[in-house]
Amino acid sequence: MNINRGLNLGGYLSQCEHNRKHYEEFITEADIAKIASWGFDHVRLPIDYEVLEDEEGHIKNDGYVIVERVVNWCERHGLNIVLDLHKAYGYDFNDAGDSKKNNLFSDEGLQKRFIKLWDRISDYFCKYDNVVFELLNEVVEEDNSDAWNRLIVKTVDVIRKNAPDTYIIYGGIQWNSAKTLKLLEKPRDSKIIFTFHFYEPLLFTHQKAYWVPTMNPEWDIQYPGVMEDYVTKSRIIGDQGKAVFECGLDEIGTQLIDDFVQDAIKAAENAGVGLYCGEFGVIDQAPVEDTKRWFDDVNEVFSKYNIRFCIWNYKEKDFGIADNHYDPIRDDLIKIWNKK
Repeated sequence: MNINRGLNLGGYLSQCEHNRKHYEEFITEADIAKIASWGFDHVRLPIDYEVLEDEEGHIKNDGYVIVERVVNWCERHGLNIVLDLHKAYGYDFNDAGDSKKNNLFSDEGLQKRFIKLWDRISDYFCKYDNVVFELLNEVVEEDNSDAWNRLIVKTVDVIRKNAPDTYIIYGGIQWNSAKTLKLLEKPRDSKIIFTFHFYEPLLFTHQKAYWVPTMNPEWDIQYPGVMEDYVTKSRIIGDQGKAVFECGLDEIGTQLIDDFVQDAIKAAENAGVGLYCGEFGVIDQAPVEDTKRWFDDVNEVFSKYNIRFCIWNYKEKDFGIADNHYDPIRDDLIKIWNKK
């Protein structure tokens, strides 16, 4: 299964207005053809539960048809596709820490509903050879680690009754941190892939991000930049900047990136599974030439360790590779990504 280099279709069936007009217009077959022409071998399709079921858990057949249409587009253009459950009923990474909204891991009924949804998805799409399943986008809270492991086992068992040969992807806690893959139990299944997300240094990749409350919108951050400046500002960011101010290195660059992914590499090796970076990218507020240097360094490290990847994001969502911000460097980036 080739999922070596891909693009996310975020904002299409997830983190969006869930209506027919949006589903028909945001992504078309022409977009899939363009992604294929750029040399990618797969897309990752984030899907919110609202596409596939209503609030009571009843199946939405039209939603499955829309997802299947994208699967068929990908098949026609030689692409594989990761079906990523980006938001489940009872769990949304955007509501991290809110136990009233995020109660999947404390409510047995919601866990049964989660498993039932994956039973439906796997039964519907098991006939496709170009499909990979990703169980849940990002589990955040540390105290959900054990419950997540238990839910993984139950969900994989149900999927395997329908799709014994389909690859299944899942990651750890703390927004799919590379450091938390070691907390996952060793799979009993040979067709499992561990995933992590990579946006380090966050100070650079998320500069001016309105959804990071401690990020000063006045900061202009270069890459590689000066370590002292990174450390000072990363401390202000708080926990999300911890990776930088605790790294102990003297400079920003490939060694920093290399160090950040080591835990993920070791966890995958110990578990005997493949490794996949399901999201990484740079906000469209960052300087484009610095962005190109960051991608070049990340690609160097990913190539060194044979880490498969999927870039965030194809269009919009503040990271869109197809958007105007990336015009000056897009061709260069495509060459970088096709080095792998």
